[in-house]
Amino acid sequence: MNICLAGVLDADALQAVRAALMHASFADGASTAGWHASKVKHNLQATHDAAAQRVHQALMRHPLFRSAVLPSKLRTPLFSRYLPGMSYGRHVDDAMMGGAMPLRTDIAITVFLSDPASYDGGELIIESHSGDTRYKLDAGQAIVYPATTIHQVAPVTRGERLAAVLWVQSLVREPSRREILFDIDTARRMLWEKAGKQATPEFDLLSKSYANLVRSWSEP
Repeated sequence: MNICLAGVLDADALQAVRAALMHASFADGASTAGWHASKVKHNLQATHDAAAQRVHQALMRHPLFRSAVLPSKLRTPLFSRYLPGMSYGRHVDDAMMGGAMPLRTDIAITVFLSDPASYDGGELIIESHSGDTRYKLDAGQAIVYPATTIHQVAPVTRGERLAAVLWVQSLVREPSRREILFDIDTARRMLWEKAGKQATPEFDLLSKSYANLVRSWSEP
């Protein structure tokens, strides 16, 4: 389940992240990739505590992110920079990341930081049995997708593509179960709005089922 998140970073947060990254030290991104992905990863990468905190907090405040992802643990965001000629070929993310305190990578997130008109190419391409889907979102928007997929970043041919990337361990490991919970949560929120923002018997039953399924399916 791929979900686009609008308004993750507002104009002020986006400006603050960009300004912080002007002082970050970018290095060869292949150094943080797995042994096979490193062969096709051609970008620059940096960490920055203040910028990472901004992105982390913005995601955790986003109601659609919390509903769709059910986050348990978030990896500290990395910041990737693609200049003309750079790309990230077809790969699948490592199942575990984090060294001594490993995190299971259930979900991957890309937060776009560059205006899409400022660069050519650089689309995030996610493969599926129904075909490839290409994403090049507005600055401040994000795409959430299963880390289990084969994906790539198309070559940048003009300008600079800047993005934050991170991974999430969900409370619910199984993607199909997360989708069921997301649908139930969406339905109960729609009922709440239709009833004038108050509970109804239907809302209560959906909330009961939602809570009990989370109890049954969640992992520590």
